[in-house]
Formats: sequence, C-alpha cells, structure tokens
Amino acid sequence: MAMRLKFLDRFNEIEKLERTLKRVNSSFIVIYGRRRCGKSRLLQEIIKKKDIFFMADQQEAQLQREGLAKEIDRVVPGFSAASYPSWESILYALNNSLKERVNLIIDEFPYIVQNAAEITGVLQKFIDTVPDRKFNLIICGSSQRMMQGLVLDASSPLYGRADEVFKVRSLKAAWIQDAFELNDIEAIEAYSVWGGVPRYWELAKEYSSLKEAIINLILDRDGIFHEEPLRLFLDEMRTATQSLSILTLIGSGCHRLSEIAGRLEKKAVNLSRPLANLIDLGYVRRELPFGESVRSTKRTLYKINDPFMNFYFRFVQTNKSLLEFDLTEKVFSDISKRFSQYVAEIWEVLVRESIPAAEIAGKRWKPAQRWWGAGINRKPLETDVVAESIDEKSLLIGEVKWSDNDKAAENIKILRKKIENSPFTKDYDIIPAIWVKSINSVQSDFENIFTPRDVLRYLK
Repeated sequence: MAMRLKFLDRFNEIEKLERTLKRVNSSFIVIYGRRRCGKSRLLQEIIKKKDIFFMADQQEAQLQREGLAKEIDRVVPGFSAASYPSWESILYALNNSLKERVNLIIDEFPYIVQNAAEITGVLQKFIDTVPDRKFNLIICGSSQRMMQGLVLDASSPLYGRADEVFKVRSLKAAWIQDAFELNDIEAIEAYSVWGGVPRYWELAKEYSSLKEAIINLILDRDGIFHEEPLRLFLDEMRTATQSLSILTLIGSGCHRLSEIAGRLEKKAVNLSRPLANLIDLGYVRRELPFGESVRSTKRTLYKINDPFMNFYFRFVQTNKSLLEFDLTEKVFSDISKRFSQYVAEIWEVLVRESIPAAEIAGKRWKPAQRWWGAGINRKPLETDVVAESIDEKSLLIGEVKWSDNDKAAENIKILRKKIENSPFTKDYDIIPAIWVKSINSVQSDFENIFTPRDVLRYLK
C-alpha cells in the first residue's frame, strides 16, 4: 500500500469551502478537476464526523441510492431500512430526518448522471423549492467537461444554482520538494516527469529513485500509469482515438496545425475543436510569439502543457511495441540519453511561469512568452523569455539554459547579441537576464543570473 502523502497547499480552496459552508443558508458547491489531482483528499480535509460522504460508481441508479442510504445511516440511524424508489424521495427523506445542518458530499457525481440523467432536474427542483434545506450539497467529479456543463451550460437544469464552482488544479512545482526530499535540481527533474499531480507523487515516493519509479509505474506494461492518458481522455469523451493521435504527433515534434493536419490527413479546420478541447482540459497549450495575438499571427505552435503527458508522449507512446515485449531497460536507456534535453524544455516553461510572481530589477512583470522569427539582420532568431513590465516601460529579455557546465559568461554574450538583433525592443528599457542550472562563478557586471532555487521560490 502506498504511503499517504501529507496534505499540501490548497489553502485557498479550503478557505473558500469553509467560508461558503458557514453561510446562513445552505449551499450548493461544485468541485471538478482532473483525476488524481486531490479532489477527494481536499474534501476529506473539511469533512466532519457528522457529514455524509458518498463515492458514486457505475452501478444502476437503484443500487447507487441504496449505497447512499447506507452512508446516511451513519448520521441518521435506521435511514437505510426504508426503500427509496427515486432520487427525489431520498433527498426529501434526508432533509426531513436531519435536526442540524450537515454536509452531503457526492464524489464522482458524473457516474450518477450517466445512469440517471434525471438527477440534475431533481436537484434543480429540490434547490428551488426547499429554501430551508438542512444540508449543504457538494458534488464533485473528474469529468471536467461534464461537471462544467452541469453548471455553466445555460441549457442545464443546474445552471446558475451553484453558490461556488471551482476547479482543483495540479500543484505548483515547488510543492514537490515538500513531498520528496529533493534538492532544487532534483525537484525540477522529478516535476518534469510527474507534473503537479499529488497521486503521482504519492506512488512515486514508494520507490528509491526516479528511475525505479519511472520503470515500475509508467514503462512496465502492468504499471498503474502505463495507460494513464487513455483513462484521462475517456473521462472526458466517448473515444480517445483523436486525442491520443494529436498528442502523439505533438510529442513527436509536430507543433504547427498544418503539420498535425497533414500527418492525420485531415483538413486543419476539422482539428480546431479537438485542439480547443485539449486546451480547455489543460493538456495542450497554444504558444504565440511575444507581441502577437491568435488573430494576428500565423506562427501559432501547439505544445503539450502537462509535464506527465509530455513525458508520456515523448518517451512511452512511441515505444509501446518495445514495452509490450517487456524491454523496459532498453527504453529507459533511451530516455536517459535524452532526459536532460527534455528537462531543459520543462525548465524553460517553469522559468516563464515564475516571471509574474518575481521581482526582477526592482520591477514586476506581466506573463512571459517566447519570441521567434526573423531578427533585424533577417536571420532566424529565438528568445526564451520576453516579458513586459507592469508599468509597460521595460522589457525583460532572457536566455534559459540547463547544462552541468557553468557557461554564464558565454550565455551573457549570446543574450546581448540577441537583444541587439531583436526587432521588438524599440522604446523599451531592456532588462537582460539568464537562468541556468547552476553557477560556480559570479559575473560582476551582470546582476540577473537565476538558478532553480530562485525559480522554485516563486512557484508555490
């Protein structure tokens, strides 16, 4: 059995939940988010002894009601002795049986909806017609699109009824150091594999090394995460074929819509909605050059946004045939040769994510982007970090490196040449910066050199 991970972060979510549950009138709360991100654990942190927690499953509706009645029986003795032929009957019976307010928490609510679509209408009627309800209702689910649709779709019976709706997101990178005993570099490497999903951390913590965890949890054909993307996609859609295909192509280096469409032999316009869905779910991100918008640019790139999914589609999906023959060591050997380059990409993303929380050169900054295109000399130019200051007077321009060798002086020289050749710097005060894996010497004439410790400080 996996060692239980200590509860991390979620301060805002707990404060929000507790504040809502203390209102004079009973509340209806909707919580959703990707599987394994800690929704159930969050609820367990606020559950009191008198509260009712029911984990729905894929059984028929009558068996679900019987299961719920048994959970209610702990708070209302004898409740399960009666028969409840409808969801309406069990809700009204519970309300009439309670003497003080409790919390009724239904986890994996989409499973109930699948077998009893009428429950949304039943809840609407109950909420609208019983103003003096004696329980707060919290529904929770891993199907992000279904949960959003239940309360945000104007055609849904529950539209506008929720007092609070919030998404439980992955944890920020720095929290991984609280889960594992890792130095700053090891934390970046571990986050590059597991991302911010607490359950991944919990199971990986059982192994003595990152290598052992990767082999046993991901590469092994019987590993618990070997088919993880398929499970995640099936939470959201009837078939995972198209999503798996798109992420496989992005993971193998196809980042332009035209490239993806060409490989799938489909029209680009037919992929707009699937890509938009993957972006909404947090699995893909759209990258634009600094200073350009979706409408103004034709240089949009699509990248896998989640580190675990990125790792999977970079190294696992492309080696499925070898892994079926149990050649995990061979696959891991290939991963080892390319791992540093892969981590460098995640490190670059983390650097950009940290910029809005950081104060650099005495200034605060807007979200950072990359820039790529033709430089002033008309030759191809790429810049890892470009961010405008909040006062819109300065521009932060930086290079991000992940190397065991201290090449700060060389990196500074390259950066200064890039700045001179950048076509977007006019009228700005330029603040140069570099981010490196480690540094063993100090450049006296260059102030803004940052390491993983600096970045992780802002990712918590």
